[in-house]
Amino acid sequence: MKIRKTVRILCCIAMICLSSTAYPHINITQNGKALSRIVLSNHDKVSQEAARLLQDFVERISGTELSIEEAKRYKKGDIVIGESTECVGEDGFLIQTRNGQLHIQSGGDKGAIYGVVTLLENYLNVRYYAKDTYTLKKNPSITIPEINRSETPAFRYRQTFSYGNEDPVYKMWFRLEEPNETFVPRMWVHTFDRILPSSRFGKEHPEYYSFINGKRIIGDHSQWCLTNPDVLKAAVCQLDSIFKANPGVKMISVSQNDGNNSFCKCDNCKKVNEYEGAPSGSIIRFMNELARRFPDKEFSTLAYTYSVQPPKHTKPLPNVNIMLCNIGCKREVPLTDNISGQKFMKALKGWSEISDNIFVWDYGINFHNYISPFPNFHIIQKNMQLFKEHHVTMHFSQVNGYKGADFAEMRAYMLGKLMWNPYLDADSLMLSFMNGYYGKAAKYLYQYQKIMQGALIASHQPLSIYDNPISHKDGMLCPLMLKTYNELFNKAEAAVADNPSHLNHVRLSRLPLIYAELEIARTDPKYDSEKAKDKLERFHQLAEELEVKTLSERGNTPEDYYIQYKERFLPTNRKNIAAGAQVEWILPPTGEYKKLEGKVLTNGVLGGTNFPGNWVGWEGKNAEFIIDLGAEKEFGQIEADFLHLPGGWIFLPKGGKFSVSSDKKEYKVFGSFKFVEDRQRRAKFVAGKASVNNPVKARYIKVEVETLGTCPSWHYGVGFPAWFLMDEVIVQ
Repeated sequence: MKIRKTVRILCCIAMICLSSTAYPHINITQNGKALSRIVLSNHDKVSQEAARLLQDFVERISGTELSIEEAKRYKKGDIVIGESTECVGEDGFLIQTRNGQLHIQSGGDKGAIYGVVTLLENYLNVRYYAKDTYTLKKNPSITIPEINRSETPAFRYRQTFSYGNEDPVYKMWFRLEEPNETFVPRMWVHTFDRILPSSRFGKEHPEYYSFINGKRIIGDHSQWCLTNPDVLKAAVCQLDSIFKANPGVKMISVSQNDGNNSFCKCDNCKKVNEYEGAPSGSIIRFMNELARRFPDKEFSTLAYTYSVQPPKHTKPLPNVNIMLCNIGCKREVPLTDNISGQKFMKALKGWSEISDNIFVWDYGINFHNYISPFPNFHIIQKNMQLFKEHHVTMHFSQVNGYKGADFAEMRAYMLGKLMWNPYLDADSLMLSFMNGYYGKAAKYLYQYQKIMQGALIASHQPLSIYDNPISHKDGMLCPLMLKTYNELFNKAEAAVADNPSHLNHVRLSRLPLIYAELEIARTDPKYDSEKAKDKLERFHQLAEELEVKTLSERGNTPEDYYIQYKERFLPTNRKNIAAGAQVEWILPPTGEYKKLEGKVLTNGVLGGTNFPGNWVGWEGKNAEFIIDLGAEKEFGQIEADFLHLPGGWIFLPKGGKFSVSSDKKEYKVFGSFKFVEDRQRRAKFVAGKASVNNPVKARYIKVEVETLGTCPSWHYGVGFPAWFLMDEVIVQ
C-alpha cells in the first residue's frame, strides 16, 4: 500500500513538471466546423462510453459532430480518452491540456466517464439537474481553456435510490453506481434465503435455521443457525456454484434476511454472541470462514437491526465488507445530536476501529409517505462527512425512489455531488440546483425549505422514515406554518407562470404539502369538508398530470388514495348509533394503545393507512371489549373496521364475533365474521360485518376478535407476534 502511494505521488509530480511550461487553449469547433477528433487510447467499454458522451454534448452545444477514432499517434487538437494514471484512485480522473492536446486519464473503473462529465459541467457550462433535465448554451465555436485537474471520489461506491437513475446520462452525470455493476446479480442484501432457500432446505434440514422460543423458525425470512458447521458447508457449496456461474464478479452479499430480532438463540449461537457482546459475533465469524475459503472474493454482510453493534473480539477479515444500516435513526438533526443517532455513531465508531471496509446504508426517505414533507437537507452533508471520517468506503443513500417524493430531484442532486466530495458547500449546491431547476421561483422555495427546517427543529418532534404528516400538525405543519408555506408556493407559481417547465417543477414540489394538508384535515371533524374536497381534487389532478405513480413503499397509488379519501373521510349520511359510546376493555390493547380511551373506537374519526392515528392495536393476542350504547337501542348490523398493512406487521385477524345484551350479564350471539389470508402489500381497510334479518334491541355489544397469532412463514416477521389494528365500530 505504501509503495503504491509513493508511486502515485511521484507520478503526479512528474505530470505536473511535464505540463508546467504551458497549457494552451484548444479550439475543438469553430463556426460549426470540427477542429478536433476524439481519440481512444483504450478501446474498453468505459472509454467508448466516455467518448460518445463527449461527442453527444459537443454536438448539442455546437451542432458539430466530432469523430471518434483509434490512433497510436496523437495530433494537435486531439482529445485523448482512455489513458490510465496512478495519480488518482478508483473512479478518479486527471484532465490535462498539454502539447496542444486534451488528455482525460482514468484511475480505473469509470474514471474516463467522470472526467468527461467534469469537462462538460465545469468548462463547457452544461448543467444537469434531474431526469432528462439539463441546460446548456449553444455555441458553434468551442474552446477548451487551460486545465490541470485531478479528482478522486470520497467513496469508491456511490448509490442512490432515485427515480432519475433510469436516465443513463443522469446516472453518469452524478457518478452513481448500481448493485449489479459491483455485486453478483440478485445477491445484494437479504440473501440468506436466496443462497439456501428455506423452501428447499427447510424440510430436510430445519436445524439450518434460527432456534427461537424452543423451536426452529423456518420461512422465507428466517435466519441461519450460524454456528452449525453443516450450514457453512452448504453455503460454501452454493457459493462455489454461484461464483462459477458469474465469472469475473468479485463481490457478493451474504447477509441476514429482512426482519427483526430473529437471529438464532440455540446454545452454541447464544454462547458465541454473549462472548462477543452482540449478535454480530456469530455473523462475522461465519463471514470470516467464507472469506478464508474464497480469498479472491469480497463478502458484504449486513449490520442491520439486531446486528448493528460490532463484536467485541472478532475482527472482520479485509475481504469482509460491513454494510452498516442506520434504519433506526431519526432524521431531524445530524446523527451526533439525538439518542438514536448517537447509538448508531457508537456502532460506526466500533466498526471503524476493526475494519477499513465499511459500506453505510443511509436513509433519507419516508417509507409510509413518499409524498410528504421531509425536510432533512440540513443534515445530509454533516452525516456524510461523519461516514467519510470513520473509514466508510462505500455509500448508499436510499431516497425518493419515485417521482413526486418531497423535493426528490434536489435531494438526489445534492447527494450525488456530496457523495463525490462531502466537503462542498451544501447551501451553494441547494441554491445552484434551485436557480437552474425552478428559475425565478427559486428564492421562494429556498425560503420554504429554510422556514420548514427551523420549524421542525424548534418543534422537537422527531423526523422518522416511517413518518406521518399528522405527527407534525402541532409543529412544522401547524395551521400558521401551512399558511406561510402556501403563500410562498403561490408566489413561486406566479413567478414562473410564463415558463411551463419551471411551473411544473414547482407544482410537483408542492404536491407533498397538499398531501400533508389532506392527511391533517381528515383527523379534524371540524375541518371544512368543501375545502378538503377541493384539495383532494387538486391533488388527484396534479398527480395524474405530473405522472406521479406511487405514494408509499406499499405500492398505494394516488388513484387509490383519491378513491379511499372520498369514500372514507369526506362526510356521508351514514349514521352510527354507537357514536360517542363508552368502551370497556376486557382484553385490552397492547403497549401505548392501552393509554387510549376506548372512545377512539366510537369517536367518528376514521384512521388512515398511516399509524398511529385513531387506530387501536393488539400484538399477538385476542381483543375483547364491551360497547355501552347508554340505553337500549334497535339495530340490525354491526361493523368493525380493520387495517391491512403487512409492511408494518399488521394483518387482518382470523375473525371475530359480536354478542349483545340488555343487562350486561347474559349475552346472545349477534353474528360473526372471518377473514382469509391476504398477501397483498397495498394498505387497505377491511370491514368485519355481521347483520340480522330482524333488528334486535340491546344496550351492550361485546366484541371479540381472534388474532392471527404470529406472522406467517412468507413474511419477514415469521415466528414473531402479528398485530391487528382496529378502528371505528359502526352500529346501524
